[in-house]
Amino acid sequence: MANGLPSVNHVVVLMLENRSFDHMLGYLYAAKDNVSPAGQPYEGLAGTESNPDANGQPAPVFRIEPTTPNAYFMPGADPGEGYMATNDQLFGSDTAPATPNAPASPAAPQMQGFVKDFAYTLGWQSRSHGWTILPGTVASDIMGCFTPEALPVLSALAQGYAVCDHWYSSAPTETLPNRAFACAATSQGHMDDKTRTFTSPSIFGLLSQHGQTWGIFGYDAEPLTMRTFTDIASAPGGTTGKFADFAAAAAAGTLPAFTFLEPAWAATGNSQHPAYDVALGERLIHDVYETVRTGPGWPQTLLVITYDEHGGCYDHVPPPSGAVPPDNSAGEFGFDFTRFGVRVPAVLVSPLIAPGTVFRVPAGGAPLDHTSILKTVQQRWSLPALTARDAAAPGFGDVLTLATPRTDDALAGVSVPTSGATPPAAIAPSHLQEVQADLISRQYPAGRHDDADRLAADHTNAAYSEYIRSH
Repeated sequence: MANGLPSVNHVVVLMLENRSFDHMLGYLYAAKDNVSPAGQPYEGLAGTESNPDANGQPAPVFRIEPTTPNAYFMPGADPGEGYMATNDQLFGSDTAPATPNAPASPAAPQMQGFVKDFAYTLGWQSRSHGWTILPGTVASDIMGCFTPEALPVLSALAQGYAVCDHWYSSAPTETLPNRAFACAATSQGHMDDKTRTFTSPSIFGLLSQHGQTWGIFGYDAEPLTMRTFTDIASAPGGTTGKFADFAAAAAAGTLPAFTFLEPAWAATGNSQHPAYDVALGERLIHDVYETVRTGPGWPQTLLVITYDEHGGCYDHVPPPSGAVPPDNSAGEFGFDFTRFGVRVPAVLVSPLIAPGTVFRVPAGGAPLDHTSILKTVQQRWSLPALTARDAAAPGFGDVLTLATPRTDDALAGVSVPTSGATPPAAIAPSHLQEVQADLISRQYPAGRHDDADRLAADHTNAAYSEYIRSH
């Protein structure tokens, strides 16, 4: 049966920050024995999963309820998220991470190193300036996973449309390499956030070359993405702006073919990066959904809500091997790009999707990962692949099974939660604020730092926010 992808005129992607699948959606269908209302199996939590602590004792998974103390700031600190930390979480270690090497393929990750790695991270963060740890945070807090009652917006959309329970980040590492895969199907061999610009062709340039429109929107400031990929500056047919500009385009029915949305990167923002306020991200997800749902283009819109990487948060499903290397770039740390990263939440929203869908691609082939976004856009507008990775990736057009768009509202009666508290890391700038300020400062002539040099001395969220807005 043909899918409804030809009926889609607008693909909108909201990519949030650093949360794993189990951490956000592991309990989604736990009350129904991990079977969706449509009768499909769901790879969620059984509730018996655990990780050993430093003493070898099991630290079990536990539910983060709305009434859990500091629920929306769990796990209470920023877990390790780079390549070495991820290897330690997946493959385990009896000591602090000392080597980037992981067992050679086809060794399967045992997913037993999350508590030990978080203990290690809490240790060095407690001795380092600039890191904030919520009082009372302990290593076993990394095993906390939100219930649907704690995340009513994300959960209602996952239940009301489609959730992908085997969607993986593209590489087992941190933010910028995975965002590069989401937009360009390669990180050009890079495996950490030290590299902040990518010269490979992006989806934005590819759309321009084929006469299609695109948009990149930050929340309350210029989007970071527009300075991350060098071909964007010369790609016609694109729009950049803030959330208000995105909302205006949706209301006017003028959304581009492909829209990439960013949250607010500040520690007080809505990115959901640990340990920022997850409730603010729930508000953002709600607002994005309502913005597209109430616009005239809604019947032809496919909204993708996902997260760039797991951010050190617990997940029990081992990431598969067999990934196709995107190009001939030599990988940092000796990584060969044949392993996927950790499973992350992915929710697909469209009036052409049946409620209660659990969407997977057939077993035996490549799983869904961030380059599946690119593949779906390429399939819709008959575009060539950017690299070997997106050429091999599956699309997700088959999730669109309805011939007639639905008219119901999956968030009817759902209230957006609030934390009622200030994020514990609200004073310091976020890592991505620092990245964005650095990229902005590069536009000035050599030797002239404008006022960027004052940021290092001030080193506050407010100072970085003002610098990014004013430049």
